[in-house]
Amino acid sequence: MTTSTLDPGRLEQALSPLLDHITPDRPYRLVGTAAALAQGVQLPTSDIDVLVSRRDDVDAFAAVLSPFPCRTPPTWLPEARQYFGAFTVAGIDLEVSTVEWPADTDTFECAGPGPWRHYTEVYLGRHTVPAVALELRLATELLRDRPDRWRPLIDHMRRHGGDRSLALRAMQDRKVAPLTQQKALDHWHSTPG
Repeated sequence: MTTSTLDPGRLEQALSPLLDHITPDRPYRLVGTAAALAQGVQLPTSDIDVLVSRRDDVDAFAAVLSPFPCRTPPTWLPEARQYFGAFTVAGIDLEVSTVEWPADTDTFECAGPGPWRHYTEVYLGRHTVPAVALELRLATELLRDRPDRWRPLIDHMRRHGGDRSLALRAMQDRKVAPLTQQKALDHWHSTPG
């Protein structure tokens, strides 16, 4: 597993071999910290996570990535309910997977309709990449209690515009602890430093 922090140039370098061959019939979303990095948030990012909706998309993406070292061939992970494949591209871990557990709300970063409804098109070099909404990523980081990640997300949304109602709904739907929600909202409403 890689440990160095990515920058947008390295993110583009690692994704380009995949993006050069993706067809519109293979919808995907960039998720995780790489999605935040692609949107301009400076976060520690050491790998790239790509979400797809169908298992045959994982297989198709794996075929495109076959010239690169394969860490995990496409395989079903029953505990995680994911069909998952992992590769190393340009020295960076790139993982492609489904997430096959139900979500009755559109506020989960990687499950249910959330990543397919709430995303932003970002430019990475010559590619346009759909990256999951920062508000959904924020809820994930709050659940993990990683202030070194959720504070920069809020700072970015405060400066560039963020949907507070979506962020609050994601916090509530994801059952973020009330004290953590309050810390996040206090930070969002604080004066930029």
